[in-house]
Amino acid sequence: MSVVNGLLRVGRLIRPSTTLAKCLLPATGAPQSAWATIGQVHQQPQRSWLYAHRTLSTKVAEEGYHTIIRDQEKAVGTSDKHEFQAETRMLLDIVARSLYSDKEVFVRELVSNASDALEKFRFLVQTSTGAASDGEAGEFAEADRSLEIHIGTNKQDRQLTIQDTGIGMTRDELVANLGTIARSGSKQFMEQLKESGRGTQENVQNIIGQFGVGFYSAFMVADRVDVYTRSSRAGAPGLKWSSDGSGTFEIQEAENVAIGTKIVIHLKADCREFADEDRIREVIRRYSNFVGSPIFLNGKQANQIQPIWLMEPKQVTPEQHNEFYRFVGNTFDTPRFTLHYKTDVPLSIRALLYFPEGKPGLFEMSRDADGGVALYTRKVLIQSKTENLLPKWLRFLKGVVDSEDIPLNLSRELLQNSALIRKLRTALTNRTLRFLHDRSQKEPESYDKFYKDYGLFLKEGIVTSQEQQEKEEIAKLLRFETSKEPNRTVSLPEYCQRQAEGQKDIYYLAAPNRTLAEASPYYESLKKRGIEVLFCYEAYDELVLMQLGMYLGKNLVSVEKEMRRSDASTEGKDADGLIEGSLLKTQIDELLPWLKDKLTGKVSNVKTTGKLDTHPCVVTVEEMAAARHFIKTQSHNISEENRYALLQPQFEINPKHPIIKKLHKLTSSDPELAELLAKQLFSNAMVGAGLVDDPRMLLTSMNDLLQKVLDKH
Repeated sequence: MSVVNGLLRVGRLIRPSTTLAKCLLPATGAPQSAWATIGQVHQQPQRSWLYAHRTLSTKVAEEGYHTIIRDQEKAVGTSDKHEFQAETRMLLDIVARSLYSDKEVFVRELVSNASDALEKFRFLVQTSTGAASDGEAGEFAEADRSLEIHIGTNKQDRQLTIQDTGIGMTRDELVANLGTIARSGSKQFMEQLKESGRGTQENVQNIIGQFGVGFYSAFMVADRVDVYTRSSRAGAPGLKWSSDGSGTFEIQEAENVAIGTKIVIHLKADCREFADEDRIREVIRRYSNFVGSPIFLNGKQANQIQPIWLMEPKQVTPEQHNEFYRFVGNTFDTPRFTLHYKTDVPLSIRALLYFPEGKPGLFEMSRDADGGVALYTRKVLIQSKTENLLPKWLRFLKGVVDSEDIPLNLSRELLQNSALIRKLRTALTNRTLRFLHDRSQKEPESYDKFYKDYGLFLKEGIVTSQEQQEKEEIAKLLRFETSKEPNRTVSLPEYCQRQAEGQKDIYYLAAPNRTLAEASPYYESLKKRGIEVLFCYEAYDELVLMQLGMYLGKNLVSVEKEMRRSDASTEGKDADGLIEGSLLKTQIDELLPWLKDKLTGKVSNVKTTGKLDTHPCVVTVEEMAAARHFIKTQSHNISEENRYALLQPQFEINPKHPIIKKLHKLTSSDPELAELLAKQLFSNAMVGAGLVDDPRMLLTSMNDLLQKVLDKH
């Protein structure tokens, strides 16, 4: 209410007039609705001036208006002119023109400086032996004042004002801190605390500034910068520092200067946007929303959301999480899972990560999409979308990571120490994986829903990761149906726990659905032996498992590759090594070269197999998953001849199957029909293996075969 009382005092001296609002508005930044009341009084002179101020008082109270910005400072006496050093002048030019990629960050820098000034004063008052109030003897003046940051915009005069109630500066500190670029008063303050042993971890963490160049970022947008400051030390005079950034600055004493620091930025014509209240509010929301002290913009508090990632996880309510999630995620849903943790080893990390409730959209599925985790240092935003903070496959996460160990360049925009950033990335990734694994054990139903929506991202992580240990950690989270579990999915650890004794490999089979998987010729042998097989229904699942390669020391082997291995089993074979009920050895020796001749240019080899029961034949290639991927993505670019040359398919026949036996007879009784049948068997096997881009191409050969068969009847 100090503002209202001031207006009442003015009202006793000045008659109501149309100029009153113009006189006071830039100085106080009172709400437009309140000033409209004064205009109404001028138009209706019969209403009393006191009534107008009472109305204004009500408006101000209702709207929560509070500001300390006054246009009352007045420079007195002679000014001392100083020159920046030559190196400083050159650096100043770099800061003003090249250091920052976005001009708006000057607001962040000045607010951060103001926050540091408040934290320094807070600490010194807590550790001092005496304080003074309004001139009383003691170390500090007005030690019980509110610690706040106030920002005022003035579009008419193209001005932006930032004022704090912090530590303030003496003349020597003005020359040292604002006359020497890259000299950080905050950094020096922290060093003094550490040397004296008075600084605690919390005190140091609250100090933001590190490099001493933030103040000079104002010259990106300013024609001139005026600084009014008064040290908190009792009896300290008010001072004015002024510079146009061209190489000199002036210092002189000033009257009516409040304790703390006030920066008045006279904006360039092309930077008038920063005199707009909405523009500044948006910058504060983006960069400085979580600064520890209240920030008032034109009398209204602009930072009202708490930095809950710095709170103890148990103290944060679900409602706070929901509100914060909507803020950082720019969304309207609620988080599915919340990972809130802090650690000091190996790095100081305060992290709050949210797993979205909704399914990912097409844009989020794209690898070009930006991550949703913002990087902060001491509650000040460094990057809203930080590259390499988390791997791309975790881009669906929303939230905040705050670490005081993060190395920054002078503009706080780029991360310098890549080794340390990799360590931070590894720590966050590992913690996220442990969290998901914990959820899968404690909340299996909720995790299964998450996996259904976001499992693709986990699989992407296995394919793109370069570390086998990380791949296996992600692999714990995968889920598959198996040949023994028709109605539920299992994890790889669960599969390994119930493997048969002596089983060294993990087997998987790719098929569009369970029916086709169970009917696959490649599965027959393992089914007969009672070996459990993972069923992969998604087209990319087998690529994921192929990239994983190994899990807990066990090889991941496709059933096709298992079939391609040499058949060392003697089960079902007679003394001559022939399969019971099959063609004779002499018949096999006749059929195999005949088939290879008729399939010249398509097969690399023809052999018999004892791993088939109900199927006449199969095709195998060395890496079936890679071959299928190639067929789907690249086969249309090359000829059929080159395609077979690359695939090198091996044709394996079941010598006891009736069709194969009949084929052998036809080779001598009806060679033309036998050739059509052989080619159709091979084509069918290629379709069964998933190595045909478009099965409709087989219709012509199939019709030829049918016509030939019908000619016999």
